[in-house]
Amino acid sequence: MAGEDKDLEKERILEATLKQIEKQYGPGSIMKLGEATQIKVEVIPTGSFGLDVITGVGGYPRGRIIEIFGPEASGKTTLALHAIAETHKLGGKAAFIDAEHALDPTYAKALGVDVDDLILSQPDTGEQALEIVEMLVRSNAIDLVVIDSVAALVPRAEIEGEMGDAQVGLQARLMSKAMRKLVGVLNKSKTCAIFINQIRQQIQTGFGFGNPETTPGGLALKFHASMRIEIRKIASIKQGEDIIGNRVKVRIVKN
Repeated sequence: MAGEDKDLEKERILEATLKQIEKQYGPGSIMKLGEATQIKVEVIPTGSFGLDVITGVGGYPRGRIIEIFGPEASGKTTLALHAIAETHKLGGKAAFIDAEHALDPTYAKALGVDVDDLILSQPDTGEQALEIVEMLVRSNAIDLVVIDSVAALVPRAEIEGEMGDAQVGLQARLMSKAMRKLVGVLNKSKTCAIFINQIRQQIQTGFGFGNPETTPGGLALKFHASMRIEIRKIASIKQGEDIIGNRVKVRIVKN
């Protein structure tokens, strides 16, 4: 009997604690897994039926961080613009953070992007870019935000410093702080954030074992991204002598 009374007391204390947490942090902040409402993952279509299938959920999951990475001119921005076009088709709002200052509105329009409705920012520094992303996400009014690209998110200290100054790890620290701030608010607002990233060759040591390729920005994006997509160009599509498109290979690295 004493054991049963002790168990009942623990159960009452736990229930009271759960109610207190829910009262303080809002409904759904904590629950028993069996009592959780099973909700289908909301997604934004990729614009490619084949890619929708291999994601396993039908597209880019909302409320999550996605990384699209690959070599130069492999189709990374094109893939992200297709996601923006799909967002517009669904009546949603999208933002494009053009850190590279290289967005072509004509090309975006040709892919189905509503350029009149697309929110565009061309920030001067990495801090400015990521602060704008956070403000847009916290507004709860944006469905998709694309950041192009991680490599172009240059920290303010690096821009203001001299050419010869050593700026070790600044971008990695910037990205690490941004990921910690964004992951929670993205989940609450159900905004999908797509980070476009490049592939770089890393210096090989010893016998050169391991993958010589890496992505800039440190490890935080790799860790916090719910989905990582690698895209590579494998061939050109020609009409006569004219190149009219590219064939690409897409691989889901993390899901």
